[in-house]
Amino acid sequence: MDFVRGFWRKHRRKVYVTAGCLGSGYLLYKLYSSHTRRLAALERELANERANDEIIKTQMKAHFESIQMIVDSTTLPHAMQYLSIRISEEIDVSNVMERLNKGKGMLSPSEKLQLWDELKILSFTRMALSLWSVAMLSLYIRVQVNILGRHLYVDTARALGSSHLLEELDLIDRDDEQKFLSSADFLVTNAMPSLISDMQIAVKEVLKGKQLKDVITTRVLQETVMRIVDVFMSSGSPHHWIDYLMMPQDAKLSRNTNGSSDETLTKFHQLMVETREVLISNEFTHIVDISLKCFTDALVEEMETQTVAGGLATGIPLAKVLPHIEKTIHVITAGPSKNRFLQLIRDLSEVQLFFTLLYANMPQ
Repeated sequence: MDFVRGFWRKHRRKVYVTAGCLGSGYLLYKLYSSHTRRLAALERELANERANDEIIKTQMKAHFESIQMIVDSTTLPHAMQYLSIRISEEIDVSNVMERLNKGKGMLSPSEKLQLWDELKILSFTRMALSLWSVAMLSLYIRVQVNILGRHLYVDTARALGSSHLLEELDLIDRDDEQKFLSSADFLVTNAMPSLISDMQIAVKEVLKGKQLKDVITTRVLQETVMRIVDVFMSSGSPHHWIDYLMMPQDAKLSRNTNGSSDETLTKFHQLMVETREVLISNEFTHIVDISLKCFTDALVEEMETQTVAGGLATGIPLAKVLPHIEKTIHVITAGPSKNRFLQLIRDLSEVQLFFTLLYANMPQ
């Protein structure tokens, strides 16, 4: 015992220090071990989240691509066929051409000139109307289908991840879905008379002073068509052209002052409000501008190939341009599978990016 007490007195400081070091080391080891386990668990969680994100991105990409195929194979062909028929019915130049042919040698110079001027206005109105309607209707339908597709994807994802019965979830009703998609027929069924009237006003303003003997080149024709479209688009209140594409917005469809939608609105009304908000956005206005410009350039190139030896490139009288305008109408209003103008618009990088962002960033 004396030895132990002597040893303790002599070495107790060292014992305390050693014990403290051992205890501290053990504590640090336990802390490090716990930290390591937490880091490993966090890394596994992050890896799982990344894997889930990749799965979601893959699913969304596949769904987005299927949405675009639906537009080209189902929705747009129906709309284009309906539009083509309506334009032919509403703007018929065959009567004027028949009167010109039958009246050869019988019409006075003033009567003949009047008929040619009428044909000039009708032909350019028909061309500008077809160009604008086809381009705008195709963009509008893509906006609609991407909005609806995004909502359906989100609703389905919520349904699969919910413990509630599907009947209890606020999914888009099938009737609302069909009503929303069929609203794309508004331009053809309701807005066509006023659209034709306003487009004809723009045509008369731009062609005022242009004589049938005036030489028209590819560049002049391109500038003339774009000028008609610009005059039409800029007349009236800002974004007035939206009222040709969709029914006028009812007061009850407007957003509340805090930006949230009225809870009493049906899904159909909410989809229509969302669509209008996209159409009045600066981003969509930019897409409209580049699409109409692309369409016009391609159309003029198409007409140039129709003229003998590319005569339009060097210039031909305005009167000889009119028959070529009539030849392009069926090409402009052809279905998506045969309409290279629609394909050109669809393949524009700006257009593709716009609809990708529209689908991906839709408010949930």
